[in-house]
Amino acid sequence: MNLELLKKLCAVNGASGDEATIADIILKEIAPFIDEHRIDALGNLIARKKGASENCKKMMLAGHMDQIGLMVTYISEEGFLYFSTIGGNSPTINMAQRFIFPNGTVAVAYSKRLDNPKDLALETMYLDIGAKCREDAEKFVKIGDVCVFSAEPTTNGDVFVSPALDDRVGCFIMIEALKKLSKPAFDTYFVFTSQEEVGLRGARTSAYSIEPDYGIAFDVTSSADTPKARKTPAKMHGGAAIKIKDASVICHPTMINHMEKCAKEANIKYQFDIIDMGGTDAGAIHLTKGGVPSGGISVSTRYIHTPNEMCAVSDVEDCINLTVKVLETAI
Repeated sequence: MNLELLKKLCAVNGASGDEATIADIILKEIAPFIDEHRIDALGNLIARKKGASENCKKMMLAGHMDQIGLMVTYISEEGFLYFSTIGGNSPTINMAQRFIFPNGTVAVAYSKRLDNPKDLALETMYLDIGAKCREDAEKFVKIGDVCVFSAEPTTNGDVFVSPALDDRVGCFIMIEALKKLSKPAFDTYFVFTSQEEVGLRGARTSAYSIEPDYGIAFDVTSSADTPKARKTPAKMHGGAAIKIKDASVICHPTMINHMEKCAKEANIKYQFDIIDMGGTDAGAIHLTKGGVPSGGISVSTRYIHTPNEMCAVSDVEDCINLTVKVLETAI
């Protein structure tokens, strides 16, 4: 696998609503392998790979380009930045972390003095860029600017650690599967979606325009193998995670059975993904118009929505191979 590409994708600053840079990188990577593409009004990159026959059913694949972040809402006279959140942020995770703005300005998240550490909340926090005053801060940052976690992607053998694995790894899986795809059994739409972290917005609009017969979302899922983790099926090194349920979708039996059959036929390592919280683009796709049978292929990931999201490279490879098999096998 091209892990340097995955590192490149994860290093891009692209919070919800600001996906243009990552879309440009992805388009340059996939351009030789697609038949047509467009970028819609909401910033979704929609790439089409025509099926091997004229009467193919439409398959929509979705992986979101955006990541969580913080938006500056106020700059104090002393030069400290106050913020609102974009996506699911935790004060305990944000505390003392570095964040970076698109222009390269680095900020440290911290909290006002608290008598009880249990009172830590997003409302008690601010961003510090070391400015002497408001005028000094405004030389680097303005109201409405957005920052994301600042950390370098890295590998430890079979382990990949990075911010924004949620969901650049899903985009990566789609890219690598597209490169390996030879005889698609579906008229396939590879949709790199916008604004998933703030309500599955890009998947909702793109599915409406495509009108797919089937849908598959690619995303991360919580790994249940850390101390005192919730007891769910997915774990690191367990293979491609075939989604059955999350808070946004109960996957269609047609899709679950098709994926499991393909995994068994191709001897691809797999497991199941069942969680009670969170959601993926499948949550929007399956409710489009009259309904779309939808499923998901997930990467079991530790420490989601932190600067150090962690997954197994072998699981990513299994997801790529399963995707190719699924797309080359008619339902």
